[in-house]
Amino acid sequence: MALAAFGIFATHDALIKSLAASYAPVQLVFCIALFSFPLILVMLALDRAHGTLLPVNPRLMVFRGLSVALSALAAYYAFSVLPLAQVYAILFSSPLMITVLAIPLLGEKVGLRRMLAVGVGLCGVLVVLRPGSTPLSLGHLAALTAATCGALNAIIARRIGRQERPAVMLMYAMGGNFVLMGMAMPFVYRPMPGPDVAVMIVVAVMAFVAMQLVILAYRNGEAVVVAPMQYSQILWAVLYGALFFDEFPDAVTLTGTALVIANGLYIVIRESRPATSRTRPVLGPGNGKPPAL
Repeated sequence: MALAAFGIFATHDALIKSLAASYAPVQLVFCIALFSFPLILVMLALDRAHGTLLPVNPRLMVFRGLSVALSALAAYYAFSVLPLAQVYAILFSSPLMITVLAIPLLGEKVGLRRMLAVGVGLCGVLVVLRPGSTPLSLGHLAALTAATCGALNAIIARRIGRQERPAVMLMYAMGGNFVLMGMAMPFVYRPMPGPDVAVMIVVAVMAFVAMQLVILAYRNGEAVVVAPMQYSQILWAVLYGALFFDEFPDAVTLTGTALVIANGLYIVIRESRPATSRTRPVLGPGNGKPPAL
């Protein structure tokens, strides 16, 4: 289920990249939020948990909505200007950032070995970025912003996930996208022909289905097994990049990606042990997606 989910997410991102050549990221985020609402309503109708649509933690829910919106906007822009594999290599640093941000935000204690692993992983991101040898663009900054906001989103979701209903968390995240992007729509809107609207609907459905698969995967398997499956996205990124966008990652990008993935896996395995922190370095059930939503 996890492999299927992340394969769907990668296909979702490839479709976004194809649309980003014609439409602004603001419009893409807005349309996905708009087409996601009927799916969320169905989820709410099937939710048997007691409660209302009012969040238990309104301030954190609002802040999470802002981080989700900014993460999606930044990621979609990065997909529009950078190769898929390079964007994923940077986004994969999000689990490492979660480990770092959990110290001041959650009061977590991180041992020396985990901090060294984070350092090596972030060095892998620098290898991908290659500062000094290649010009750093706004796309690289956008990908780093998406990874950072994704980490903040995961930390907030981890903190309030047991108190809030999953459908309500998803509704407020999509609502934030809808309101914030809707305010900017008059400045970037371009009419969408029927085929492009159909693709946007498919993208929204794919994101919703993939989220449910991730939740089911975590419910039926151990996090230490499910979490590393997210790194399978790099295989899809290389495949889609070569087939549809004439993109072929070089040896330096692949080396940096390998460093990020290796250290991400190390942290996942460390976090799976009973004596380590309860804050997972990857997205668990109810935490939402890596940086595309």
